[in-house]
Amino acid sequence: MAHASGVGARVRRKEDERLLRGRGRFVGDIALPGMKELAFVRSPVAHARIRGVDIPEEHRAAVFIWADLAMDGVKPIRAVSGLPGFKASEQPALADGKVRFVGEPVAVCIAATRAEAEDIAAQVFVDVEELPVNADMLEAVKPGAPRVHEHWSDNVFLETNVGGAIAEIAATAPVKVTRTIRTARQCMVPLEGKGVVAHWDRHVEQLVLTTATQMPHIVRAGLSECLGLDQGLIRVVAPDVGGGFGWKGLLQPEEVVAGWLARHLDHPVRWTEDRREHLVAAANCREHHYEITAYADERGRLLGLEADAWVDAGAYSVYPFSACLEAAQVGSILPGPYDFRHYRCRTFSVCTNKPPIVPYRGVARTGVCFAMEQMIDAVAEAVGREPWEVRLENLVPPDKMPFDNVTKKHFDSGDYPESVRRAVAAIELDGWRARQTRGEPDGRLIGVGVATYCEQSAHGTAVYYGWGIPMVPGHEQAQARITPDGGLELRVGVQSHGQSMETTFAQVAHEVLGIELARIKLVHGDTALTPYSTGTWGSRSMVMAGGAVATACRTLAERVLRIGAHLLQGRPEDARLVDGCVRVGQASIPIRDIAHTWYRAPQLLPPDVDRGGLETTCGYKPKSDHGTFSYATHAVAVAVDPELGSVEILDYVVVEDAGTMVNPMVVDGQIYGGVAQGIGTALYERMPYDDEGQPLASTFMDYLIPGFTEVPHVRILHMMTPSPYTEFGVKGIGEGGAIAPPAALCNAINDALRPLGARVTDSPMTPERIIAAIHDASTSAAASTAEATR
Repeated sequence: MAHASGVGARVRRKEDERLLRGRGRFVGDIALPGMKELAFVRSPVAHARIRGVDIPEEHRAAVFIWADLAMDGVKPIRAVSGLPGFKASEQPALADGKVRFVGEPVAVCIAATRAEAEDIAAQVFVDVEELPVNADMLEAVKPGAPRVHEHWSDNVFLETNVGGAIAEIAATAPVKVTRTIRTARQCMVPLEGKGVVAHWDRHVEQLVLTTATQMPHIVRAGLSECLGLDQGLIRVVAPDVGGGFGWKGLLQPEEVVAGWLARHLDHPVRWTEDRREHLVAAANCREHHYEITAYADERGRLLGLEADAWVDAGAYSVYPFSACLEAAQVGSILPGPYDFRHYRCRTFSVCTNKPPIVPYRGVARTGVCFAMEQMIDAVAEAVGREPWEVRLENLVPPDKMPFDNVTKKHFDSGDYPESVRRAVAAIELDGWRARQTRGEPDGRLIGVGVATYCEQSAHGTAVYYGWGIPMVPGHEQAQARITPDGGLELRVGVQSHGQSMETTFAQVAHEVLGIELARIKLVHGDTALTPYSTGTWGSRSMVMAGGAVATACRTLAERVLRIGAHLLQGRPEDARLVDGCVRVGQASIPIRDIAHTWYRAPQLLPPDVDRGGLETTCGYKPKSDHGTFSYATHAVAVAVDPELGSVEILDYVVVEDAGTMVNPMVVDGQIYGGVAQGIGTALYERMPYDDEGQPLASTFMDYLIPGFTEVPHVRILHMMTPSPYTEFGVKGIGEGGAIAPPAALCNAINDALRPLGARVTDSPMTPERIIAAIHDASTSAAASTAEATR
């Protein structure tokens, strides 16, 4: 029975009362007795040998380098992969003999305040012998390029090859289109930067690390490896976390250093990341380069696709996902939602003198969608059809679901073509085409772009066990306990940092048990209190942990029904749960009275009562180990100024399908936020480096992010095709909004520029790049005209 506040209800977030009134508790709010602050001395150069670290004598007791940690048995961070050919790196928490990117921590300074710690850091001199720099991934793979890790044979963490022979299709296809496409390196820019407080709890002899993380249990496992402590001696707590987007989904060197210092000095320490550190020192992502060719017939039906793709993975492999996550996924997900049979993709995870690349919302999907959707538009142009029509020609149709695509991705359900049709109708394409024909009074050019994607979420062992990384997602567990007064406590190992779990998991529990939302309490983000989990990433939490919550609540429901039936002098098979009460015929008893009986009047219980009582821990895994596939089509109309290169978004439509929506308002919020980030990727955000590996955007004066005036009103239309493999038919939705905007906007801009013969293929699509594309097209056209008149 559906409940007014259960699955599908548009319920206001329980979290907001606390957060909007400033009653949240973030790392920056924590102040422990005797706590001192940390500041890091970071490398000013991208590649160098460390000759020495000069520490003023008066500060020697306040400054620590890698030798101090290593002497105490601290080990480097190692994130390996079992994929054949993977080259492992070791990342010491503080540089050991060599620095490999600007911003790499070399020493840590400790003082009563952050300002004093920074003053000490300014007096520490790192003497280096500079080495040649790999600042571009395409140069780094060339023979003779300087090695980032000297003992390697080249600068490639991993090369992968997916697919098979495509030569016959390449030779015979009527249509062949080739593009070179590149995406910029970005930063995640969560509202709250990374932060960590560490102290050694003498009462329980345990390291307590309070950190802004998406995956407390994984951080504990990594700390255990680096610090040489049993996991039982480490407690990781995630308080309120102000956004993550992947940046807070890994073990970071600063966490290792803070953990060691807290134990070594026997007093609490704290490090909070400032924005300059965030931009230049670690939180980089998404730098891809594609050489890609599509083969099609005269109608635009795809016959095959081949690509070479490079991903700049930076200097080290990050824990736990490793350096190959991004590129290796490119090979398997590049085909997207399209049905074709011939495919080959070779990928390279390239090691360079830049910060390690980390997973960002959507991980590789934003890049592959950007590349693949440009190719669909290119094929459409080549065959003279509307791009949306060519998409309909190639998308997996609903009658083929479930469907295994060319890379063996198992699509669970959906109607991908219908999402395109609805998006095209909602954007009112015919009206924009008429407006293009008339022209704009101000000389701007109108363009309309469409992009479709599918996103694998809630990955299971079928995806990750073969990777051989330090983490494989399996069963997710949840603990549920009915309290003596009839409330409900839930404990989950995933961690909420904007996903509204306190609300949506309560809705799932309410759907099963009928207990009021206000009486349901969620506990998460603490390894001492919650079941093991690989954490919050990959749009997995509602599918996996939500499924576990439902399973645990159903287990409790069976026990409650049995006790309630006994108390009502009825048969268990006649008992029903309705609105938080057990009913047998016309008689009923509320769960709170059943709870009172279990805890306070056990003499009234049936003799065969389940001895597990009113609390349980249950695990959950979807029926398919391949995860779920949500999808959407984005359609956007833009106006491009050919004189200034500026882009105005005139209309934006999203038609999405995340299966059953637990809370449509939360789904909308996830999509709105994702689209805003996607617009940043498309038009503004870029972390450039010069030839010496120096970052050129260390503040928000240089690193641009969209604000209120740059993000339009987004119209969201929902489809709802339940997954056949999950509780309630839910699918993951957390990352989807960020995947398609760069592709949709690129296609819209190119649609506007088509009369000029201009095209942009790289993101972000800045005014400078648009003006350059127009100039190049004009120059090329003039040269062709001159040649024709000779």
